[in-house]
Amino acid sequence: MYKSADSKKEEYKRYLEKTGVTDALTKVMVSLYEEQERPSNAIDYVKKYLGAQVKQDGSSNEMESVKNENEALKLKIRELETEIGKLKQEIAKGEI
Repeated sequence: MYKSADSKKEEYKRYLEKTGVTDALTKVMVSLYEEQERPSNAIDYVKKYLGAQVKQDGSSNEMESVKNENEALKLKIRELETEIGKLKQEIAKGEI
């Protein structure tokens, strides 16, 4: 059955409210309004507020790729710390 334009708008409005979009956008707009100094790039401000990573050139990184890189680096640190421990033991034993 055909829905009226008002009905579609109301349905969409409920969807935005239910998923938290309305609340998140309201909060970011209030935060931007309350800033003492207006940011030079309001779009970057909104992106940062909503959790997106923004490079200096203004392009966005995907948060998932940053998390993956972070996990890989943590693993590398653990491997290097293990290697350092082994080398310290070898030095203490006079093997090196």
